Amino acid sequence: MKEKPIDRLLEIMRRLRGPGGCPWDREQTLDSLKSNLIEETYEVIDAVESGDRAELRGELGDLLLQVVFQAQICEEAGEFNFDDVVSGIADKLIRRHPHVFGDVQANTSGEVLRNWEKIKKTEKDAKTPRSLVEGIPRHLPALAKAHLVQKRVARAGFEWDEIGGVVAKLEEELAEVKEAMAQKDAAAIREELGDLLFSTVNLSRYLGHESEELLNENIAKFMRRFQSLENRLHAESREIENCSLEELDAVWVAVKNEERQKSQKQAL
Repeated sequence: MKEKPIDRLLEIMRRLRGPGGCPWDREQTLDSLKSNLIEETYEVIDAVESGDRAELRGELGDLLLQVVFQAQICEEAGEFNFDDVVSGIADKLIRRHPHVFGDVQANTSGEVLRNWEKIKKTEKDAKTPRSLVEGIPRHLPALAKAHLVQKRVARAGFEWDEIGGVVAKLEEELAEVKEAMAQKDAAAIREELGDLLFSTVNLSRYLGHESEELLNENIAKFMRRFQSLENRLHAESREIENCSLEELDAVWVAVKNEERQKSQKQAL
């Protein structure tokens, strides 16, 4: 019988971690691999966005390696192995899809998600239902964490009926920031800015966007335009430190206009 690729990968990892294996691999711990796991996850996201499926295939392999690596470390400690990981997720998928593997009715994705959250609340302890906001990863970037919290509570009905309420809340939070600034209350300014950010994420989520993605796109746009500004100044033998804000703003507007013109030509 031909060896399955996953069995080959698991055996390679056992050999790397075993006697006579790789010194670096043998030294790794769950803690030392955390940064690798985060890095590989973001590289998968980059590959998805690039549209390069060969690149995605490779990055998914790197991410799978992190799962196999950590499962092997836990197997050596007598805690669980890779098969336990696979069985656990398979059982979870069946348990959380009673509309597919059972007799529960769910005709829309909204109904599916509401059932999903109800099931999650009772999984750890049937006598003590879980909070909807329990289990949010501590190390998620703040924007992504806010989005996830809001999405979870929205599924349970803690949500504005229409977008007007979301916008009104955002305007309310902005007014409270201005009020705190007028009073020069540093603690209040800090708190109100946090509320404003949270409400901004909520508006983004309500409109179907991920704030983390939007901000990253905006950062990339700013960096691209700023580099164009620097290039224009260098071409004119000018240094940014020696330019007035008005001069810099004029160049910035010129960069934006040039970028828009290029986009319009490409769209034709």
